Amino acid sequence: MSARDLFDADPLRPLADRMRPRTIAEFVGQQHLLGAGKPLGASIAAGKLHSLILWGPPGTGKTTLARLIAQGANAQFIALSAVMAGVKDIRAAVEAARVARRQDARATLLFLDEVHRFNKAQQDTFLPYLEDGTLTFIGATTENPSFEVVSALLSRARVYVLRALTVEDLSELLRRALSDSERGLGREQLQADEPALELLARAADGDARRALNMLELAAGLIEAAGGQRQLTVAVAQEVASGGHRRFDKGGDQFYDQISALHKAVRGSDPDAALYWLCRMLDGGCDPIYLARRIARMAIEDIGLADPRAFALTLDAWQAYERLGTPEGELALATAVVYLACAPKSNAVYVAMGEALEDVEKFGTLEVPLQLRNAPTRLMKNLGYGRDYRYAHDEPEGFAAGERYLPETLPDRRYYRPVARGLEIKIGEALARLRSRNESKG
Repeated sequence: MSARDLFDADPLRPLADRMRPRTIAEFVGQQHLLGAGKPLGASIAAGKLHSLILWGPPGTGKTTLARLIAQGANAQFIALSAVMAGVKDIRAAVEAARVARRQDARATLLFLDEVHRFNKAQQDTFLPYLEDGTLTFIGATTENPSFEVVSALLSRARVYVLRALTVEDLSELLRRALSDSERGLGREQLQADEPALELLARAADGDARRALNMLELAAGLIEAAGGQRQLTVAVAQEVASGGHRRFDKGGDQFYDQISALHKAVRGSDPDAALYWLCRMLDGGCDPIYLARRIARMAIEDIGLADPRAFALTLDAWQAYERLGTPEGELALATAVVYLACAPKSNAVYVAMGEALEDVEKFGTLEVPLQLRNAPTRLMKNLGYGRDYRYAHDEPEGFAAGERYLPETLPDRRYYRPVARGLEIKIGEALARLRSRNESKG
């Protein structure tokens, strides 16, 4: 057994580390990148290096893939973590790369885990060494590189998106760990019920590291209990309880999910809206934040098509503040379902946007004299309030033909009611009033 094999078999190392793939053939998942005819897979098979960013959720194989890329190209592999590394570490890596290049004509692959934690100046440090070929760079991140990686580095590195592993991928990985006598749990001769493995695979939520950690914990519980060496559903449930789905409270997952919730409400799909609400609550999202966003949905996407919607969201918000969890969460769910089912209108939202554009475009236009208050004699003498028509004294409470926009502003109709919900009646009423304006009576 080689030194490397002895290291892989070290029982003190976590199972997830021991089971790390040693070849591309052992790599589970990511076939959209590594399958036949895919650019990254072909590049690795040919032993060619290029700088890249690996973007994906935890436990999808970013570090392992970087190691395999270096191995396939027979390159020196230097791994740094942005959590602990600094410019000093980068300089040391550059010097090691120069030595390998000069003495062994060997390329160096520098892997930076959590690249998004480096600031702009730290990321810029790599650029000259990528330009002159001293280093090939691989950055790994769980955050969107568009926002977290500087454009100069992005332009020199291709981005590959890794996907969360499927239940089938994770089940296969767990079976391998159970049967592998060299690095896995094969020597313990554990038997596993298939439903138990599937339960662990689902609880891992796409994360290989989490799946193997739970399997190792389950094996420990079985050993401590003695008796039959069987991984049952009961044991798997005990290990998997208390887990949360992926949610990062402020990162890409967070904004993707709130976007999905909002679009499901706008798209009148109560089932999808309820699902995304529960996903965010399950992930630990602040319910008060959700209450605020739900109120925003009522204003932006329902508006006057159903004015009750906004009031209902405020009631749900207040209910959560008074009742807490879980009763208050049910109030939020009630509001979300109501919004999804309500008639939709963004007429006020659009109207306000257009009005703001005119405010910016036309500057400080004068208020028409007849609309100004005249609390002093001087102001009355200047014509303030003269010829103002008090609507309540007019027929049907409407001063037909009166103008309320600035004189120099072209006629505008910002608010255009939609033919849904209450706005049907609002639109009909406005049409009658505008007809009277045109006829001045």
